[in-house]
Amino acid sequence: MHRRRLSSHLAPSPLSSLACACALSAACAWPSWAVAENNLRHYEIAPASLGTALNQFGQQAHLLLSFPEALVVGQRSLGLNGDYTVEGGLQTLLEGSQLMAVRQPDGRYTLQPAPASSSLELQSISISGKAPGSTTEGTGLYTTYSSSSSTRLNLTPKETPQSLTVMTRQRLDDQRLTNLSDTLDATPGIIVLRDGLGAESDGYFSRGFEIQNFEIDGVPTVKRMDNYTQSMAMYDRVEVVRGATGLISGLGSPSATINLIRKRPTAEAQASVTAEAGNWDRYGTGFDVSGPLTETGNIRGRLVADFKTEQSWVDRYKQDSQLIYGITEFDLSEDTLLTMGFSYQRTDVDSPMRSGLPTRFTDGSRTNLKRSLNSAQTWSYNDHEQTSFFTSIEQQFANGWSGKVELTHSENKFDEVFNYVNGGLNPDGSGTTQLPVRFSGTPRQNNIDAYLTGPFDLLGREHELIAGVTLSSYYENVPNYGGWKYDYSGSPAGAIDNLLNWNGDSLKPEFNATGKSTTEETQYAAYLASRLHVTDDLSVLLGSRVVDWHRDIEDKPYGAAHTKTKESETGVYIPYAGVVYDLDDTWSLYASYTKIFNPQSSWVRDINNKPLDPMEGTGYEVGVKGSHFDGKLNSSFALFKIEQDNLAIWIDTPGGNTYKSEQGTTTKGAEFTLDGELADGWQASAGYAYAVSTDADDQRIVTTLPRHSLKTFTSYRLPGILDKVTIGGGVNWQSKTGADLHTFQQGSYAITNLLARYDISKNLSASVNLNNVFDREYLSYAGDHGMYGAPRNIMTGFKYTF
Repeated sequence: MHRRRLSSHLAPSPLSSLACACALSAACAWPSWAVAENNLRHYEIAPASLGTALNQFGQQAHLLLSFPEALVVGQRSLGLNGDYTVEGGLQTLLEGSQLMAVRQPDGRYTLQPAPASSSLELQSISISGKAPGSTTEGTGLYTTYSSSSSTRLNLTPKETPQSLTVMTRQRLDDQRLTNLSDTLDATPGIIVLRDGLGAESDGYFSRGFEIQNFEIDGVPTVKRMDNYTQSMAMYDRVEVVRGATGLISGLGSPSATINLIRKRPTAEAQASVTAEAGNWDRYGTGFDVSGPLTETGNIRGRLVADFKTEQSWVDRYKQDSQLIYGITEFDLSEDTLLTMGFSYQRTDVDSPMRSGLPTRFTDGSRTNLKRSLNSAQTWSYNDHEQTSFFTSIEQQFANGWSGKVELTHSENKFDEVFNYVNGGLNPDGSGTTQLPVRFSGTPRQNNIDAYLTGPFDLLGREHELIAGVTLSSYYENVPNYGGWKYDYSGSPAGAIDNLLNWNGDSLKPEFNATGKSTTEETQYAAYLASRLHVTDDLSVLLGSRVVDWHRDIEDKPYGAAHTKTKESETGVYIPYAGVVYDLDDTWSLYASYTKIFNPQSSWVRDINNKPLDPMEGTGYEVGVKGSHFDGKLNSSFALFKIEQDNLAIWIDTPGGNTYKSEQGTTTKGAEFTLDGELADGWQASAGYAYAVSTDADDQRIVTTLPRHSLKTFTSYRLPGILDKVTIGGGVNWQSKTGADLHTFQQGSYAITNLLARYDISKNLSASVNLNNVFDREYLSYAGDHGMYGAPRNIMTGFKYTF
């Protein structure tokens, strides 16, 4: 046992790994500690290593704290901010560490490992996404200490046998990433293609394929719920697992899985108010209130609200959005947790732009149209109301086992009128026509998700097991408004006289319902996964998922025969295997394998209007991972290969969407990421990705995606007397893209973004984000039509916490 005393005016040596015997001085006597331990005292201790946090607490509390240095090595504390007794403060600082503080007869405190029952209780809460190290709010880090998005087993990034990126709460705040599209645009290894603005036309791609798998708190949600509109205000973090994750995310998709993790109530009361303003008349405000609702803290709640109104660089465009999110936790007993919550989000867009602008004139030259040009009519719109209700119950059992059952109900009420620009654009602005179309409906999804997890002993070693079921049903009953108004032949009523200076004024057509269609889709799945500790350094993850999937579509035109389409896949078996070998405490090698099986979207049909067969294939990944500075910095390098059949390729045919099925496609690539804290106050994220897809003849396909992309961002709190100032910045770069890289292509480009933040007081901060600093003109989608990315823009914000 080591112990030393520090004077209050002396800082602990950073070279010492021992957080030891904190006190005002040797003159402090035991009676003063005895008085202090029963009194409330205000503490402000920032998140830090556990040893540092305990050292600061000892100085502020005037107490001696003794412990072996090995107890705290590699552990973190979320800090303190509020009024605590000595024992209450120590308990909070030690939360998640599996340590406890014990008061000795002489008045000092010692640290000891918590009893086994306490340790098991801490492990069991991983099922709710609250495992020690998983929550990123308040840590100030660009990385997380643990994640369950890959296998649902709570693993550190180094223990996860797949590429993982976590967009933490600090990262979301620093870059002011307020929606899912902006968040993924800043995420390494993810490419966001936008051929419109506010018009449901954002596509997310990874490793050459569009991302189909979305989850909220680990529960799958279908893409048709329009996840791109999700507001980041209600989420603690976004976890992105690249590669196929069919084990836990439904059917296997080779691209990635996006898991949005909700904010949860906090044990201590906290609140914040935010306001922001930027060019293009962008304004926003919101609040976030959280804490205990009873004196004992057995009921906790959180309420988040966010309101925004904005225009853009595109003429006539305007968007208003409102979010209300609430969640409550009830400790029914020491072993039972009930959670209930809801979210409501409304988004109203005027003149949403879809399909972008023509990139070439009929003579083959580039159009270079104004970035502010909008192809939408003044009467077009896109309105959404999205509601979600969820409840779960979690139970702790003996021997470290725990279980969870969650029920969710989501609705996506939408009504939208879009316009596509058709025809060939002549240099004088003539030649194009309008193709307006209307969609509306209220898709609904219900989910039941249940699983059981815990440790078990085999051959003298402890291993981990998880088993669960996911039952999902999706239903929509939508009217048909007769398809496109003004056909491909070019109706005079739909002609655009001069697109170069079009103001969106035109005669609004009648959108009369001509029929309706219904879609019912169910997915029932059961899975089992285990992490086997073969040796101290070698872990093997084995899992499998069995899926029954059904989809029934019925078209019901008024006054005509109804048609039905039934698709079904029963007993689909999706295996998963992963191996992780620890070279030492810093580095590990890993490899993983999984099967790919994913039915096509309902609108993906061949030239005979028949559904395409499901995508099938295999995915392989090998790599090395590193955990540095006690887990505050994580790095990874991965090589991957995806082999796939039945890849849907869109072909341009008159009358609508037609696809062909491509066989024998292969995607190969490499990824590198670095996320976390490089030094005290210095956060950084950097990620490089290379991916190329080829067909059976080794010819490149999907050329609208870049081969190479690099995304970086960093922030640094200045030291000394300038410690109220934080500065940051980053660059997003990608290589050339184009529809075929022959008739039209866009060269490589880089976008630079900057951040500055100033802490006006301990409660109030102001920040400025300057995006696209050099006003780079680029297309976020480069094909026959393209959509310009945002020009240089600025956003200012204020945040008050109390």
